Formats: sequence, C-alpha cells, structure tokens
Amino acid sequence: MLDVSCLPVPFHLIPLLPLNLSTFPPLNLSTLPPLNPSTLLPFYPFYMKRSEKITTSDFHKWGIEDLNLIKTIGKITKGLINTKTFTKPDLLAKIEAIRENPEAFLEDAIFAPVAQIYQAMPEDQRKPAQKEGEYELKPDLPTYTIFGREGIDDSAVNQMNIAMRLPVSVAGALMPDAHHGYGLPIGGVLATEVDKIIPFAVGVDIACRMCLSVFDIEASYLQKNSNKLKNMLLKNTCFGTGNGFEKTLEDSIWEKDEWRATKVIKDLREKATKQIGSSGTGNHFVEWGVVEITQEPNEFGLPAGKYVALLSHSGSRGFGAGIAEYYSKLAMQKTKLPQDAKHLAWLDLNTQEGQEYWIGMNLAGEYASANHHHIHRRMATDLALQPVKMIENHHNFAWKETLTDGTEVMVHRKGATPANTQEIGIIPGSMTKPGFVVRGKGFPASLASASHGAGRMMSRTKAKQAFTKEQWERVLVEEGVTLIGADLDEAPMAYKDIRQVMAFQQDLVEVLATFYPKIVRMAEPERGKPWDKKKNKNKGGDLEFGES
Repeated sequence: MLDVSCLPVPFHLIPLLPLNLSTFPPLNLSTLPPLNPSTLLPFYPFYMKRSEKITTSDFHKWGIEDLNLIKTIGKITKGLINTKTFTKPDLLAKIEAIRENPEAFLEDAIFAPVAQIYQAMPEDQRKPAQKEGEYELKPDLPTYTIFGREGIDDSAVNQMNIAMRLPVSVAGALMPDAHHGYGLPIGGVLATEVDKIIPFAVGVDIACRMCLSVFDIEASYLQKNSNKLKNMLLKNTCFGTGNGFEKTLEDSIWEKDEWRATKVIKDLREKATKQIGSSGTGNHFVEWGVVEITQEPNEFGLPAGKYVALLSHSGSRGFGAGIAEYYSKLAMQKTKLPQDAKHLAWLDLNTQEGQEYWIGMNLAGEYASANHHHIHRRMATDLALQPVKMIENHHNFAWKETLTDGTEVMVHRKGATPANTQEIGIIPGSMTKPGFVVRGKGFPASLASASHGAGRMMSRTKAKQAFTKEQWERVLVEEGVTLIGADLDEAPMAYKDIRQVMAFQQDLVEVLATFYPKIVRMAEPERGKPWDKKKNKNKGGDLEFGES
C-alpha cells in the first residue's frame, strides 16, 4: 500500500503546491496492490458527501461575498474538510484570522493566496459581508417619551412602539409633529446599538435639511421688490422629479474620494451631477420671507427688528433616494424581522454592507448641503449682497452620540431636528405659517431632539379630497403669501398648528427668531406616476414615497 505519511503536506494538496518531485524516493508501481476506490475517500474531494462540501451558501453564511476570494478559498480548501485537516468551523476561524491580520499569513504554505487578497484590499473593505439572520421583537415595550401625544395619530405611535421593541433598540422619543411613515414614523427618534443603522429610520430622502440666509435688508424691501424676488426664484431654483439644471454646476464636492468608494455610489454619480443645486417635490421649497429678531444680542449680530431672509428645504435628491432604496432592500434581505417590523431592518457597521451605507449616507449629507449652498449663493449673487448669517441642519440622518449614562448609540432622527445643548436649528411651519430659529436645550428624554416642522395632520390623498383650490387660494390671500407651483396636497390646512407643536416642546428648544414666508416656490404638480416612462419621459430621478 502507498505510504503517504512521510509526505511534508497532505497528499491531496500536492497538485496545489510547487513541489520538486525529485526530492521524493522513486516508487516501484509494480509492487503496489490494486487500488480500491474506497481507499481514496480520505484524499479526494470528489468523493465528499454534499453536506461536507463548502458551498456557495456557506460563503454567504460566513459573510464572504467577494468572488475572487470565494474562488481562491474554494480552490485551496477543496479537500481540507474531507481529509479532516479542517472542519468548516476551523476554516471559518482561519479565514477570520486572516481577514483581521493578513500580513501574518503571507508565508503560510496553504493560505498565503487568501492573505494576499485580503492584504490588497483597503482596510475598510476587509469587513465581512453581513450574514442573514432572523430576529424577534422584545416581548415588552420599553418606556419612552411622546411629546404632544394628543396631536399624534395612533398609527404613528404604533410604529414607534414596534421600533422600540427591536432587539437593537436602546432608547427613543416621539416628537410632537409625528405622523405615519415607512418603518419609523416621521418625527421618530431612535437610538440603537452604536454599530447598527436602519436605512428606513434615516429616511428615503437622506439628509433632507433646512438652510436659512439672513440679509441686512429691511423687511419693506420684500413688498417693494416682489417681482424681482419672484424672478430670482424662477431663475435660480429648479424643482421636480428627475429635474436639474441644463449645465452641471461646479462644486468641490466632486473631488471627494467617496464618489469612488462603492459601485452603488459610482452608478449614481451621473444623476447627482445633473441634479446638484436643485430641489425635489412634495414639501420641498425655497422661499423669501421676513425674519423677526426680538433679542439683543443675538445669533445674527443684528439689532432687533425685521429683515429679509431666504429659507430652503430639500435633501439629497435622486442620489440619496438611490442609496436609500438599495440599502433598505439589502437590509431587509439580511435582517429578517416580523412582518410589522420588516422596514426596520438594520445593517451592521462591522460588515461591508454597513460600511457602504455609512459612507453613502454621509456623502448624501454633504451633497444635500451643497445643493442648498448653490441655491443661496446664486440668490445672494443676484441680490448683490452676502448674508450676515447662514443657519442649516439635517433632519433625516443618523449620528453616533453618547447618552447621559455614557452609552454610545446610533441616533436616528427621521423628520426630527438635532437639539443638543446650544445647537442652532430651524423648525419651519407651512407655506403660510411661521417657522422658528431655535437653540437646543439637550433635553435627555427627547434624545436632544425637536420636531422638524408642524407635521402633517392628514395624508396627501386626504388633503386633495378635503380641500378645494378656491379654499387654498383664499388662505394664501388672507396670509399675504405669493405661491409659485405646489399642489393641493401641500395646502397649509393639511398641517398641524405649528404654534401648538412649539408649545409641546418648550423643554426641548428656545426660540431665537421667527420666520414668516412671503414668496414661496415649490414643485409644479406632477400628473401621472414618476415611474411611468410613457407619461414622464424626462422624469427619471427621485423616488416619491409620500414621506415628509
């Protein structure tokens, strides 16, 4: 019988290694007995039982998705399990060790090719893919604070209750402008374990934000120059699904390395370049108005009084929507939750998918900010005056923060304004009602958050059924507001009373100034569905999920 015990490596690995066969003693094959195929079972992988082989499913379970890595590991380990050199758990442990420190395995006789692949990867791409898993909700509802419960519909509260029962949830709060959303309600604030992030708890319009420019011009300028200001809005803003300026606007954001970080981002870059500086649909707006300052000294460095101001509300356009769509679906594939919680699926930041979403979300935040800056710069240029103060903040985002007890968490604010101690932000009303410049108080029960606006009192569909165009126009006249664009679903009567909302959050923020809208531009009504290419040949950009 052939004695292979003297060989320096397992018999089945000989074809994989560059061996000099002259170093082995010659074999006299005539003296060997006839081979019985059953004697080869320990050595040849094609005799393995299917359950003992490493399959594509195993790689997915182990969180390995890189095709080159799968091919290399598969080739090297083809016979290791059957010869009992390694078990599947042994292989997983070995691969994990190589991933963590590939340099230590570059000289390994068997696993050096795997180490070389990992070493060539950027460190942030070495993380394994997220494994699929099924999870149940906590049986008991943790306590959390609801601000202005009487003004919040039950469906939004039920959504927040489900979110609080996630196994990764740590704390939460519901703002007084809350209403029903996808997964987490609009106005929901959810703190999860610091390495878990929920795309639908960030929102579809990633980094939707506010931006306010205050000019040292008396309020009377608005009435005297209303036509000029209306023309400036028409010239310098662009609204609507998929729309953008004819000529791409230059911006330093295109120099960021993150645009080459993932395939998803690279695929969405062309859309981002076409839409930079533009605004979306729904409740997005750019408006001229009057800001009233009553305190001295103040954040604006101005005497108390009324001044011209420009306020904008929009997000990351089709780029952010594309990031949200891709990773929301991916999270639901990886994190299996009960049906009523499926939109609250999370990604793990210790995995490749989690890191990709984190990079994409933060880039969408910078992109959204750039959109607002283009709008405000163009307006200031035409006005021939720079603002004395610009204030801005996200309200669809996730931040790594620390709770008062020292716990590090990931705070998702979906339609909620950051209100950390001394933090300045903007809470708008509706097209006819005031908004407010506020200073945060860092209130622990609200997770240092406040509302992001008045909040919808009824859905878009119900608003179109409840009101007429004549009623809407009468309100605009009564409030002295000029409107360009918009549809009936944005009628101010569809929103909650902003002053009541502010009364519910006196512990959360301090009001520094009040903004009154006067000339408002929003998207023109879009008939048909954005995804209907026959009806909307030039509208291939944003996704409309009806969230605000």
